[in-house]
Amino acid sequence: RVGADITVLREREVDYDSDIPRKITEVLVRKVPDNQQFLDLRVAVLGNVDSGKSTLLGVLTQGELDNGRGRARLNLFRHLHEIQSGRTSSISFEILGFNSKGEVVNYSDSRTAEEICESSSKMITFIDLAGHHKYLKTTIFGLTSYCPDFAMLVVSANTGIAGTTREHLGLAMALKVPFFIVISKVDLCSKATVERTVKQLERILKQPGCNKLPLLVNSDDDAVTAAQQFAQSPNITPIFTLSSVSGENLDLLKVFLNILPPLTNSKEQEELMQQLTEFQVDEIYTVPEVGTVVGGTLSSGICREGENLVVGPTDDGKFLRLKVCSIQRNRSACRVLRAGQAATLALGPFDRSLLRKGMVMVSPEMNPTICSVFEAEIVLLFHATTFRKGFQVTVHVGNVRQTAIVEKIHGKDKLRTGEKAVVRFRFIKHPEYLKIGAKLLFREGVTKGIGHVTDLQAITTKENGLEESLGPGQLSF
Repeated sequence: RVGADITVLREREVDYDSDIPRKITEVLVRKVPDNQQFLDLRVAVLGNVDSGKSTLLGVLTQGELDNGRGRARLNLFRHLHEIQSGRTSSISFEILGFNSKGEVVNYSDSRTAEEICESSSKMITFIDLAGHHKYLKTTIFGLTSYCPDFAMLVVSANTGIAGTTREHLGLAMALKVPFFIVISKVDLCSKATVERTVKQLERILKQPGCNKLPLLVNSDDDAVTAAQQFAQSPNITPIFTLSSVSGENLDLLKVFLNILPPLTNSKEQEELMQQLTEFQVDEIYTVPEVGTVVGGTLSSGICREGENLVVGPTDDGKFLRLKVCSIQRNRSACRVLRAGQAATLALGPFDRSLLRKGMVMVSPEMNPTICSVFEAEIVLLFHATTFRKGFQVTVHVGNVRQTAIVEKIHGKDKLRTGEKAVVRFRFIKHPEYLKIGAKLLFREGVTKGIGHVTDLQAITTKENGLEESLGPGQLSF
């Protein structure tokens, strides 16, 4: 009657005192919403370099197994040097769809991303992040600005926990992103080696700092249980052991991803949609015959084609007017963008040099608070000596990434590893748009800390005024 599909997840025979065998089944009921908005989950993929992140994504999204020499990952790379070195250095997005019956929809039977979107009722967007330490700032940017719902930590079975694995695990925990673990390359090593890696992971997860409950997935039944428990309790960490070459246990991961429910419920989504429009700018491109295109996430409100917005802050703290010409989501055109969704917006002939990562596009009636000086309550996770006034760190808050200088530490003159304090920071280059309560992460070499913004010294945009003088390539109403 409601036009939904039912898939049997698992069934068991039950003892019953009649001769006819009885079964009990658990089913998944999935309905494609009337407005054709599919369920959308964002999963960030973390792990050390060479742990098999891009290969696993290639196998999931292309539908073909890897040949053991990296064929599956070739379609994911964005640059020539990535293909030559085999190392991801940029953030790439891959999509995997599930139809209402729970079957995988990927590039093996669909030619384009639009076809995948059309035939899916649930989409998973994988954010492939770089594993090499050299590209750590790119990885942090991917975790803070794209707001992933979940993180998938990929560990290679033959090397175990090495390199940046612990660091990535720490980042996911610091940003409170629920994560599950995939142990890849099990075809390369013996059962004993795989078990040793699993034990090593379990030991780390049970440590007081992590306090997680590892759950090893060996069957479809486990995968269903893991998906349900994982969404309800953030302490449970499912662990999968699979191979991208032999395809062993790959289906278990697909079952898990199919059942995994979104974190935000529709009520929270509705509340966000009633607020004023605010779009985070994460990527900027120039597309031939389209003009300037920005990619990012709509954090609140609704954005429609043809809408007039203002973008900023510029280096001198101003906001510029612009018009949204068209919207694309998951590589297919879309008329309306709702809060929490990621998309690319075409801005027509707007001058690209005026834009940078970390800007926001908001509705003109919103009075955005921009600041150069802000205070944050921080915990210093690691510092070699003492952290004191005048120290410079790279601060990540959402999509904002800029060097800031420590102006004052309240109540103390210096900080050591593990200590808490309220610190005043000043951005070195230009003011940024921040919100009170936003999660903050800062680093400098081996120094690392986390915290949240507690106070802003706002520069009101009324004083700055909207940029009225229309330079080349700017649009007037």
